[in-house]
Amino acid sequence: MATIDRFATDTIRKSNPHLSQLKATIEPAFYSSNATEIPTLAEAYELASHAPNTTVLDAFVANAKDLGLPEDAHILTVVDGSVVGRTAKARRILGNNPAEDAKIIPIIREEIYNSSFKPFIKGTAVVGLDEDFMVKAHITMPKEHINNLYSWLLNFQIFNDQYKRRYDASKQYDENDIFIFFDPTWRHPDYPDGLAFFDTKHNCAAILGMSYFGEIKKGTLTLAWATAARNNYVSCHGGLKIFRKEGASYVASFFGLSGSGKSTLTHAKHDDKYDIEVLHD
Repeated sequence: MATIDRFATDTIRKSNPHLSQLKATIEPAFYSSNATEIPTLAEAYELASHAPNTTVLDAFVANAKDLGLPEDAHILTVVDGSVVGRTAKARRILGNNPAEDAKIIPIIREEIYNSSFKPFIKGTAVVGLDEDFMVKAHITMPKEHINNLYSWLLNFQIFNDQYKRRYDASKQYDENDIFIFFDPTWRHPDYPDGLAFFDTKHNCAAILGMSYFGEIKKGTLTLAWATAARNNYVSCHGGLKIFRKEGASYVASFFGLSGSGKSTLTHAKHDDKYDIEVLHD
């Protein structure tokens, strides 16, 4: 396996460098009886399409069968609230402020206790589609937020039979699986804009009080990129392409915020005026 998803009983000790207080708080939420695994995209789609906040469009999903969806799957949409971007002020990294860390971890522990009496769903995906670097990621959230889980499983690669075989054959890393606890319904007077608390060394996070999908997408990438950086990779939130014409070549780079058009520009054919090779997207 590429990353570590379990520990022998005799290694579950405070001295184990793969364990931390936050990981020991977050990961058990995934094994609680209230958390139901959504094993396929088809099941996630079915649940999301019947969620009360979902609008089922008449447009169909492209290449639905290849994705593991019903051939007649429709595009689903949700009208979000007032927040339409990630909330930078909510972001905290474990270790940057030890005094605040000591305050936050009990708050998260209380939230996970309270949430254990509510129905949650969970999903598993792979981050990285090449056998040289594949990290397994897990996320759990309240059942009514199935649209966010469906989007997360589409944005990454759901852990299906095909990718389980590839993952099992991938390069091993001395790194933890990613675990993200997500509850948009959480509220706390000290964090009125929400809280995104990351333990980047142990690959776990609690993202609370924010419903915007970008929080869990970028949160997953934050942990995956940190893992990559520790293993001599350079993470790039952008696109790179080579233009070739008449023996000359030029490399163009595209960087910007999510949704700004990086992939569109990276994959553009420019009316086939050039030989294009996409290096990274």
